[in-house]
Amino acid sequence: MHSNEPLDVATSAVPALDPHVIVLFGATGDLARRKLLPGLMHLTRAGLMPDMRVIGTSFDDFDDDQFRAFARASWDEFGRQPVPEDEWDRFAARLVYINAREGAPGLSQLARDVVEQMGVPVRFLHYLSVPPAAATTVVTTLRDAALVDRARIIMEKPFGVDLATARVLNAAVNEVFPDERVFRIDHFLGKEAAQNILALRFANGLFEPIWNRQHIDHIQIDVPETLSVEGRAGFYEGTGAYRDMVVTHLLQVLAFTAMEPPTALEPAAIGEEKDKVFRSLQPIQPRDVVRGQYDGYLRHEGVDRNSQTETFIALRCEIDNWRWSGVPFFLRTGKNMAEGARIISIAFKEPPRSMFPVGSGVGQFGPDHLTFDLADATRMSLSFYGKRPGTGMRLVKQSLQFSLHEVEEHVDDVLEAYERLIYDAMMGDHTLFASSKGIEKLWEISQQLLDHPPEVYPYPAGSWGPRTPMNELIAPRTWRLPFERKWRGPK
Repeated sequence: MHSNEPLDVATSAVPALDPHVIVLFGATGDLARRKLLPGLMHLTRAGLMPDMRVIGTSFDDFDDDQFRAFARASWDEFGRQPVPEDEWDRFAARLVYINAREGAPGLSQLARDVVEQMGVPVRFLHYLSVPPAAATTVVTTLRDAALVDRARIIMEKPFGVDLATARVLNAAVNEVFPDERVFRIDHFLGKEAAQNILALRFANGLFEPIWNRQHIDHIQIDVPETLSVEGRAGFYEGTGAYRDMVVTHLLQVLAFTAMEPPTALEPAAIGEEKDKVFRSLQPIQPRDVVRGQYDGYLRHEGVDRNSQTETFIALRCEIDNWRWSGVPFFLRTGKNMAEGARIISIAFKEPPRSMFPVGSGVGQFGPDHLTFDLADATRMSLSFYGKRPGTGMRLVKQSLQFSLHEVEEHVDDVLEAYERLIYDAMMGDHTLFASSKGIEKLWEISQQLLDHPPEVYPYPAGSWGPRTPMNELIAPRTWRLPFERKWRGPK
């Protein structure tokens, strides 16, 4: 595929979308610059975007041309391919801007002007790329601007900081927008690898029969990050790793991994199975949690010098149902760690080994694992023991690996997580989004931890966290990361 040609990932099976006006709140922020504006351009190039206009709004003093220049700089830095000038000009002509200080009256007038220029009935998609504290203000602005009918909204995490605030937030939003038109985004579930879990489990007779407590020893969900919280410590200080990552990301991925087969691959059916997992999760016990804080966190601007906010967390979860009873789920995430990764690793139970001679190597490298890499590379690996060629019975760990680099379509044709989720929201598809019921249930099972957080252990920046307590948490098992053997790269 030539880099200057429009992408061709749309097919006749893709349903046509209604014309849309996308109102992007926080349009000059970091998320818009890195993901949202480049994502809208990529969806347009892919042939998946309907007739649409984008209204950007924030507190920066931009006019339309300055906003378009901002969007162009975003594409030049974060877009995946060069774009011909005439194609960019057609996209840029769809972008307009209004300063948020003009409030509901200014936004309402601009929206009416845009719809009149389009000359057709439209739907609205409001993307709230704003701090959580501003979400209710934005919803009120949309109500006062009469931009609620035929409209959906996408909300960014965190969805409250405990059960009480989650309920208040949900109630305030649902006063204006019914819950079926609210899309609580989790970009982890928008990744191809996360969706591949459904395909691998439910489309193959090889895996579903062994996806249970009889055959699986434990499951790890591990999301270390190399970034510190510098520049956003003021937000992070009131949030911490558990609220920022576990409730809104890792437990959502856990539900996707542990859910029962849905009656259909449809939003309502999948959402119900995810919520069943949340209802079966046992309350998080403080004794099953390790919290850490990287050295130097207290020196960041906006951080209390006696802060007990965790920048690292590892925990053990249990699901009390017929499929998973007795199978521990180990979750780990942290800032300023040795590597950045996003993996789900399923460890299978080991068979009896008495038939193999001493020194054969069986069991030396741990159990067999099925591993999903949720990073942008989108890879899967199945590890197992095999005989080393030669005399005698000497076993070594081998693996089968799959990557999107190996399929016929070029990896650049695959939609990134935010692109996929924007498209799904425009279609009204809730499959990959968090529900209000699910979020409230997760805060409910978190209450004991929030009320009685365990002590915070220091850990060196650039490490894997507080080593001794996190290893004691998972013992006699071991963490999968760091990998002893690296992923194989594309050929």
